[in-house]
Amino acid sequence: MAYEEKKQPPRPPHKLTMEERSRLWMSGVEEVESFDEGQVAVRTAMGLLFVRGEDLRVDKLEKTSGELTVSGTVTGLDYADDGPKGGFWARLLH
Repeated sequence: MAYEEKKQPPRPPHKLTMEERSRLWMSGVEEVESFDEGQVAVRTAMGLLFVRGEDLRVDKLEKTSGELTVSGTVTGLDYADDGPKGGFWARLLH
């Protein structure tokens, strides 16, 4: 029996589109880690993203397509650098 490698589907590209700081659409979303009126923490294909603001709501989350819509007043977007740094050995020994 031949060894078959399971291929993972390609990640959707991570894109952000904001309309007048009141509506945010994004793709490449893997999961919403937490949310409340002041912050939405989203795991994306490019790392952990914090959407900060006021009266934030998660309007739509489609896990199969990786799309998310957030509404409210967006005051900031911050990516957390949560991955190990360096080359192969740094990642291995981290």
